Amino acid sequence: MTVMGGLRVPPELSARVPVEKRGGGRDAVRLLVGRRAAGVGVPPTESEGVSHHGFGELPGLLRAGDVLVVNTSRTLPAAVDGRLGEKPVVVHFSTRQDDGRWAVELRTPDARGTTLRRAGGPAGVVVALPGGERLTLLAPLSPRGDRLWLAAVSVADVVAYLGRYGRPIRYGYTERDQPLAAYQTVFSVPSADGLGSAEMPSAGRPFTAGLVTELVSRGVQIAPIVLHTGVASAEAHEPPYPERFAVPASTAWLVNAARASGGRVVAVGTTAVRALESATSGRGRVRAAQGWTDLVITPERGVRAVDGLLTGLHDPEASHLLMLEAVAGSALLERVYAAAVAGGYLWHEFGDVNLLLP
Repeated sequence: MTVMGGLRVPPELSARVPVEKRGGGRDAVRLLVGRRAAGVGVPPTESEGVSHHGFGELPGLLRAGDVLVVNTSRTLPAAVDGRLGEKPVVVHFSTRQDDGRWAVELRTPDARGTTLRRAGGPAGVVVALPGGERLTLLAPLSPRGDRLWLAAVSVADVVAYLGRYGRPIRYGYTERDQPLAAYQTVFSVPSADGLGSAEMPSAGRPFTAGLVTELVSRGVQIAPIVLHTGVASAEAHEPPYPERFAVPASTAWLVNAARASGGRVVAVGTTAVRALESATSGRGRVRAAQGWTDLVITPERGVRAVDGLLTGLHDPEASHLLMLEAVAGSALLERVYAAAVAGGYLWHEFGDVNLLLP
């Protein structure tokens, strides 16, 4: 399915704690830059290949007139303990549907304090939640699989309930639970409806207020979008499920103006790509848009509004790599990921960052 079939990422390259717990600030991560050759059939030169940097060097790698598209969605404390009969379970709240039902995933807690996948369903199962509330599984969210289920929740305001009883979702490669603040980015703001992301839009995590100020002072513009991420395919690597997004008119204008004047549009994270491309016409013009997107970006589909991408490092089997290949091409992507493994770069949401540029 992806270009990384032969790549193996050693377990020790998983970032187990935030960089702040490793003795640095948020921007003290490494930045691996891949530059694509300038033209079809043009072999990459040394300057157009792979280079190694600190994240603090980002302002010098961009230029005046470039636009960074950032996701402002806040991360929710979306994991809640429950009981299925006598057995403990953990509920991952993924996405609220328009009719008020929630897409959820049930997980089995393990001895390390993380969770393991379990079989989904069956329909009609009732999970006891803290505070005397309950959740009833109704049907699989998608015919593609039964990992996520639609559920009815007895709580009227689930987001407020998560604020009282929930904690951030985490997986087995992390060392321990971290406070919710560790999963927010400098760009995150509360949404009008209170909704947010089940998992952090992590490409924005290394940014600090000081770094954003330096970028703006150099003429790089920051353009916000919103995409509320659901439960990611951390193990199954299935394509993403439909997610809520919004591209404001101001962002559409900035992106269109940059492209018309020779500036580059660099998405911060795969979520920013998905939202922006969902609001883009076949001719590459961005418009204000909001709603649900089920867009899956592949090399065959390509990208129309995005020139570059700043993102974390993804597992070799991850469906996100199809999007990265659409941006960078398979040859450059293979070089970047081989260099990341050889250079000991760290994977996952607390890890290092990759910048793909034209």
